[in-house]
Amino acid sequence: MPVALITGASKGLGRALAGSLADRRWTVVVDARSADELRRAVAGLPLVDAVPGDVADAAHRAELARAVRRHGRLDLLVNNASALGPMPTLDRYPLDELLGVYQVNVFAPLALAQLLLPDLVAAKGILVDVSSDAAVEAYQGWGGYGSAKAALDQLTAVLGAEQPSIRAYAFDPGDMRTDMHQQAFPGEDISDRPEPATVVPAVLRLLAERPPSGRYRAADLLVPAST
Repeated sequence: MPVALITGASKGLGRALAGSLADRRWTVVVDARSADELRRAVAGLPLVDAVPGDVADAAHRAELARAVRRHGRLDLLVNNASALGPMPTLDRYPLDELLGVYQVNVFAPLALAQLLLPDLVAAKGILVDVSSDAAVEAYQGWGGYGSAKAALDQLTAVLGAEQPSIRAYAFDPGDMRTDMHQQAFPGEDISDRPEPATVVPAVLRLLAERPPSGRYRAADLLVPAST
């Protein structure tokens, strides 16, 4: 039975993907900062191991690694947990806040990959680092988050080059109707954005087809392959 670890799984894409994999008889280890929200999110899902905590905390990451190893293998690591941070222009960006954004969006995903790479290599598994179009486009106010995701993209690319036995994907889901997206656009109606569940088939396609390591957009993966 395949095993996945998904961070930031109490809502949004993480929650939708955890549910989809659990329905497909995967064992899924999940985390989120709020224990109550995580417990509610996974209630009723089969084969889900909930480990609440903050991915920026080294002790919590070690706990996640122990949880994974209790299940004997790791086929998929999804670094989905993200922090938007404040959104001033870069000339006014508080550096202590920027460090916090990088701790969650860059350092924690790399630290988890370092901890669990032997398990992924043993299973010839897949690493998915959730990215953003802000990693490749310059949007005013998005300098902190966007530069962190750009750094994550590059880390993912290098891991893919250095570890040919696994697949390493920087995955750009596009706009979604999530709490983080609402936080970025306070007071705006974001009901026209797609639900996170509509993006899950793009991730499943990566898992099924295992294309070369690289950066992939959900919008491209959701287009049927040409025959």
